[in-house]
Amino acid sequence: MVHHMLILYWNYLLEDNISNGREKKERTGDWRACPRKEAEEKMRKKGKGIVICICGMAGSGKSTVAKRIAAKYGLKYYSGGDALKALASERGYNIERRGWWESEEGVKFLNERLKSPDFDRMVDAKLMELAEEGNVVLDSWTMPWLLKRGFKVWLEASEEVRAKRIAERDGLTFEEALKFLREKEWRTKNIYRKLYGFRLGEDFKPFHLIIDSNILDAEEVFQTLSFVIERYLPLWLEKTEGSTG
Repeated sequence: MVHHMLILYWNYLLEDNISNGREKKERTGDWRACPRKEAEEKMRKKGKGIVICICGMAGSGKSTVAKRIAAKYGLKYYSGGDALKALASERGYNIERRGWWESEEGVKFLNERLKSPDFDRMVDAKLMELAEEGNVVLDSWTMPWLLKRGFKVWLEASEEVRAKRIAERDGLTFEEALKFLREKEWRTKNIYRKLYGFRLGEDFKPFHLIIDSNILDAEEVFQTLSFVIERYLPLWLEKTEGSTG
């Protein structure tokens, strides 16, 4: 189902801008192709700068692609998860181990967050402040819903695929990874539903693009998103400039 959503969103985005792009052809060149340097220049010239929000459940590859996109286009990278881990470290948690979020300590910190929403409010307030500065890539589970502006991308992957990736990454068995993944996501979804009212992993309305990473590896996801940024994003920026706050 989500794979078809990718096609629907892709076609919608193109259809929504083809007529505008054709009318602007003399100013922007061929609407079907925008070279990387031109895309970068247009992004940097925007008054508030570009904001790209990349979201997806654990193991979808969102952090990997977000860091690479930020590096490729000279944008700043900020992670909500890293900020929360820094707060956990201040409270005495040992966050250095690989796969900390899927560990027993990570689950314990999730329970703390369920009891007190202050951790998440602090992090989200800071991310929104950074978004206002522009020229950022935000690796976040909340910003697509909380921010009015920005180009928002969701990476979809099944629970099984994500558990396999996490097991390989963190040296766990598939069963261990799946157990921690389910516990983490149940608590995480509850946190955001109680705090903000949205349903993480179920509500896709904020997103401009959905990429099915079940069938793409990390490099293919990166190349797909780069393609959209270079060929579509400049037109999207022209259309939305001044209409978002």
